[in-house]
Amino acid sequence: MTTRATAKTAKAAKAADRHRTPATPRHYAVVGAGIAGVACARTLVQAGHKVTVFEREAAPGGRMASVDTAFGRFDSGAQYFTVRDPRFALALEATPSLCRPWSANLVRVLDAHGRVAEAALPGRESHWVAQPGMDALVSHWAAPLGDSLVANTQVTQIEPDALDPKRWQLRTAGQDDSQHVYSGFDGVLLAVPPSRTRVLLGDGKLSASVSQKIEPVRIAPCWTLMIAFPQANQPTMSHLGPQWNAARSTHHRVAWLARESSKPGRERIERWTLQASAAWSQEHLRDDAARVQAKLLRAFAEITGIHAAPTHAEARCWTEAQTQVPVGKSHLWDAKARIGVAGDWCTGHRVEDAFLSGLSLALAAA
Repeated sequence: MTTRATAKTAKAAKAADRHRTPATPRHYAVVGAGIAGVACARTLVQAGHKVTVFEREAAPGGRMASVDTAFGRFDSGAQYFTVRDPRFALALEATPSLCRPWSANLVRVLDAHGRVAEAALPGRESHWVAQPGMDALVSHWAAPLGDSLVANTQVTQIEPDALDPKRWQLRTAGQDDSQHVYSGFDGVLLAVPPSRTRVLLGDGKLSASVSQKIEPVRIAPCWTLMIAFPQANQPTMSHLGPQWNAARSTHHRVAWLARESSKPGRERIERWTLQASAAWSQEHLRDDAARVQAKLLRAFAEITGIHAAPTHAEARCWTEAQTQVPVGKSHLWDAKARIGVAGDWCTGHRVEDAFLSGLSLALAAA
């Protein structure tokens, strides 16, 4: 005869089994293989469903992107992440050797002239990075998806399935201009920036309720500059520039600076990443990369005192980088239309926000 506690445990275990193996497994299309999309897809697979993930780039990652160069790797998007939610912490525990704390928790706040205005206080939450690049975490989590992840493929349209109007089909375009139609989806989950989400929702035609809720969302752009100084690693030079590894700045052009070579698991060649301020990035959104590069290099010299010309310099623009006005909910799910939306921009712009958004959408859809 079982005790009441044992009975409750058994009942909970049966409920968990039912969640893992649904009576009617469904097939979901997940658009976007950033951390939100991958977290969503993995959760659905673990619940016993089938997924097909579409990613327009060659590999998963989204804004947890890394760029390989002859002088080492740069994190061109997210620079680090923090861990506050136990669900995110639990997921990271499965990859204990992949992520390490970074000394950026000693970050300085600089005035417009590069002077330290405030030093970070001891005990502030740790900053974590994946190694050898931020994209490694998403790639690791996406690996079990195997052939279910369709890369180099952009979804161009979502429409009712031609053979079964109760389901969805997706029209896609490959990088070689090839076109394809994927059909038979019980639900479509979008984990892409809001501008792309609005287009795919047909300006409200697929789900008026979801479109209405994302209409107020605003995300600022961000110009990023990546520079390398291999001459700083010569025996005759002990260091180049300041001794800190990361800083926030009030300079009108630059909001963030990081010494890439100080991150765990990175190459030792002196490398820096600058992220421009939201206001400056918006003002120069349509500028060409060469002009932006020159302006940010001048700002870098003003802030750090490093006037040497970098051997390598590359600028790129994230047109949607930092959330200014979020959705205000972890995700959006239209159960009737079987359309859902996830992304860091639902609640903020942190890596953890993206993970929790993808997780919560999958749980709602499943």
